[in-house]
Amino acid sequence: MNSHNNAALTPKGREHMVRAVVDNGCTKAEAARRFNTSWPTVHKWVERFRNLGVDGLRDRSSKPHSSPRQTPLATCDKVECLRRQRYIAIQIARELGLSQATVARILKRRGLNLLCTLEPAQPRPRYEYDKPGGLIHFDIKRLSKFRKTGHAITGRKTGHQRTDGAGYEYAHVAIDDHSRTARIDIFPDQKKESAIACLEASIKYYASLGVTVTRIMTDNGSCYRAKAFARACNRLGLKHIFTKPYTPQTNGKAERFIQTAMREWAYAIAFDNSDQRKAALPQFLHRYNWHRPHASLGHQPPISRLALTIKNLMRLHT
Repeated sequence: MNSHNNAALTPKGREHMVRAVVDNGCTKAEAARRFNTSWPTVHKWVERFRNLGVDGLRDRSSKPHSSPRQTPLATCDKVECLRRQRYIAIQIARELGLSQATVARILKRRGLNLLCTLEPAQPRPRYEYDKPGGLIHFDIKRLSKFRKTGHAITGRKTGHQRTDGAGYEYAHVAIDDHSRTARIDIFPDQKKESAIACLEASIKYYASLGVTVTRIMTDNGSCYRAKAFARACNRLGLKHIFTKPYTPQTNGKAERFIQTAMREWAYAIAFDNSDQRKAALPQFLHRYNWHRPHASLGHQPPISRLALTIKNLMRLHT
């Protein structure tokens, strides 16, 4: 196909083609050869130009002028009415004498294909403990170990193969519900021993900030359900609360902190290997706790919510 034919596909190209016939006396056969198209095509556009002018050379919608088999609007309204009475599709089909496929198409078109769309979702209650240490959220995030920068950073998946056998490591996360001060320990697994080590280190860390921890919240992972973890909680004087199964939003502050950590630490730059990533963790945590504005805290850093003396603040900051 040459450039003439490409031009003839546009309204401007069609105008040149019909002008050659109408204004310059070119025959339709000659115009077809010149613009590398067929005689019927030239004839079609010439007749449209003569009847409608330049507007007739524009592309027309392929939508039919009428759809005699389309379900009448009144019937669609009846389908919607029954749906809002919480009828399921097969009940509506039987009630109105329609096929179930027709009912499904109507419901999808009107955004009612799911029953849950009939009523707005109830907002989940937001809570926040009134003082630091009232509740510490714990969670675990699995991270791939690597010996070279992978496709998660470079974006290049072509030719990438995980053949180094680097395995995984686990970020054990703790975050205070009230102040949002947080910490992360990296362990080689998510077993009870690692969970207990993170728990003990976290209690010690918050104590260094003048915070006495009284409650913790975790999901129902096996390491948190272990008897050894329960004994550790008793020894430290902690009340252990579990999230409701299949409701991760209950532990939402930990989930949100993990998202932030992944974006601003783990995947922030192209580390050469996972050891470099681990070495950068303390710097990220310091910035997060001491300097990074937090929207839920009036754009102040988490440390601003802790009642520290100026002397202790300066000592910890340095």
